[in-house]
Amino acid sequence: MNVKLIAHTQISKRFLNENIEPYLKNEELNRTTDGQIVSLTAIRTCYSPNKPSEIVKKESERYFGRTASDGQGGTEADRLFRQIVASKHTSTLEHITFTFAIEGISRACLAQLTRHRVGFSYSVQSQRYVKFGTNDKSGGFNYVIPPSLISTNAALFAFEKAMEDAQKRYNQLRDAGVPAEDARMVLPQAAVTNLVLTANLRALLDFYSKRRKGSGAQWEIAELAERLREEVVAVEPWLDPFFGKGGGE
Repeated sequence: MNVKLIAHTQISKRFLNENIEPYLKNEELNRTTDGQIVSLTAIRTCYSPNKPSEIVKKESERYFGRTASDGQGGTEADRLFRQIVASKHTSTLEHITFTFAIEGISRACLAQLTRHRVGFSYSVQSQRYVKFGTNDKSGGFNYVIPPSLISTNAALFAFEKAMEDAQKRYNQLRDAGVPAEDARMVLPQAAVTNLVLTANLRALLDFYSKRRKGSGAQWEIAELAERLREEVVAVEPWLDPFFGKGGGE
């Protein structure tokens, strides 16, 4: 499994020039991420008499320039983010999105992943248009081996023989003139696929809370959940404490 962040929410150059650059002498604002700025703008728009375009300009000192009043560390902005998550007003987090390249997960994992629909967009490698014969450009299908099989030689042998047989039958069907869209019916759930996933932050938090390790989720999707979290936190470190708490209103 390979997961890489392709893109994530960034503030526009115009907004930066008009609303932020004049205030970069504020050290805390200078250290903020684009996600924090978008979040503050969205959250405070719900509660402030100021216009969305004015929030950072008029309220940045109050939120990014002061120590958190709840005693839990960080700035007043961090306190506000904690309050929003605790109160489940996380619709304000839907304005932050992340796009990932996800490579080498099984079709079984994909089936679980695509049960998460609200706030998720998928572009998945097709088994109809991509041909998986041994002599095709793909070189045949790759597959995921469940860890529970690796420690038992007999089980691993049986599994790998099943994969070899599936490849053989797929080749035979294609050689007989069966179109790829029908030959794919013999490919197993273990067959790997690749996809591009875009999700908003609220959807990702909810996904992680349901699929993380220890939640009862199957090992592969639990690993995927962890890889997604790592990619998000690498660019928006302030979000780390919120994973596992899920979404709300």
